[in-house]
Amino acid sequence: MASSRQISKIDSEEPSLRLAVLIDADNAQAAVIEELLAEIARFGEATVKRIYGDFTAPTSSSWKKVLQRYAIKPVQQFAYSTGKNATDSTLIIDAMDLLYTRKFDGFCLITSDSDFTGLAMRIREEGLTVLGFGGKKTPDAFRNACHKFIFTEVLRPSGEQSKTKSKTENGPSHAQQLPPEPAEPKHAFPQKFLLTALDQSTDDSGWAHLATFGNYLTKLQPDFDPRLFGYKKLSELVKAKTDLFVTEERESPGSGQKVLYLRAK
Repeated sequence: MASSRQISKIDSEEPSLRLAVLIDADNAQAAVIEELLAEIARFGEATVKRIYGDFTAPTSSSWKKVLQRYAIKPVQQFAYSTGKNATDSTLIIDAMDLLYTRKFDGFCLITSDSDFTGLAMRIREEGLTVLGFGGKKTPDAFRNACHKFIFTEVLRPSGEQSKTKSKTENGPSHAQQLPPEPAEPKHAFPQKFLLTALDQSTDDSGWAHLATFGNYLTKLQPDFDPRLFGYKKLSELVKAKTDLFVTEERESPGSGQKVLYLRAK
């Protein structure tokens, strides 16, 4: 379970974490790297950026185009034998080396591979924040091992996925030959989950501070993201769901700023 200090850092408006960003080239897409790094910047500074894979393989061609532009250090790893993933081992060894330098507040693991579940848990045991980024195919085990997990699909503007994938992975000459990808299925709105979390977040008067509510959502479900349901921010979601929530803006003592409170309707 994440500490309140860690969750506060994650949701803070002022990015404060020193982060090591480690990318599994075999299980991540280069098409969203710009949006991915922008998302990481919300949480802190990417002090180290490394990507692991066999960059002599054709499947890594899309990554080779963006590494220099975004100052990501490639770590070349040849496949020693068929069926064995040497890339995973190299990434994990590097992560442990970086962990023991004590220079970082957290790690960003960019992968959809459940093999990194143990690594995420080990980093958490050291009291550091673990941010996971991966596709919707990412197994629950890895997603729940992170303090916060973000689906890379929400980082790409709607309708851009098939277009970007055609250009970056297959080249412009193949873009016209690929059939359009089916639209992403809409997520069922988790009404019961939200109301349960709100009940646990309220004070004696029945009201909850938005940040407290958001922290509790992340603790219960690390991959919860309002963008999955069409809202950029949690505040937009609770304001829009007038059938579930009553919201109220209050002035924060000493700052003069407005803060949002909510309660169940």
